[in-house]
Amino acid sequence: MSRATADYDYMSFDDFEEFLADKPKNERWELIGGRVVKMTVSVRWEHNYIIQNLASGIRERLRAAGSPCRTLTETFYLKERELNASLLPDVLVHCGPLPPGATSVQTPVVLVEVMSNGTEARDRMAKWHVYQRIPSLMHYVLVVQDRAHIETLDRIDGVWRGLQVIDGLEAILPLPGIGVEVPLADIYRDVLNPA
Repeated sequence: MSRATADYDYMSFDDFEEFLADKPKNERWELIGGRVVKMTVSVRWEHNYIIQNLASGIRERLRAAGSPCRTLTETFYLKERELNASLLPDVLVHCGPLPPGATSVQTPVVLVEVMSNGTEARDRMAKWHVYQRIPSLMHYVLVVQDRAHIETLDRIDGVWRGLQVIDGLEAILPLPGIGVEVPLADIYRDVLNPA
């Protein structure tokens, strides 16, 4: 097995799974298209609040609609062997049942990354390169932390359409693939519009 000691080492999915099993629990690692990346363990509080707000906003709307879809957050893996990917998206939406004890999914419908200065390029390029090849994915959502600005890439009728920009606390994030809309005021609650 190859040894990953830097952010730019590459390995196969199976080697990464072995590598991950030997890592301390307080370390977070991702495999992005075969590239091994050590993730930041501590993040700004704004990042955490946005994740909580968005996950709960989507979850509440899905439950109200009687949807079989559910949200999972940043410690739950998206794994895809064929894409050499083992990723920890900030929020993911999965539709359908999960087996007892599952720690990962392969068929997300929505993936969200809350971008920071250190992750923006990776979220926009490396992760998008992997995410767009997941057949079940309908929405990839990029969230800016410091202002009410969200970008989405949406798959409509099997085709990815161009980047959609949503700006301002009065705007709404549409996720038609799961029948949900979330106001940006809710997503940025207590971050940009403190109570």
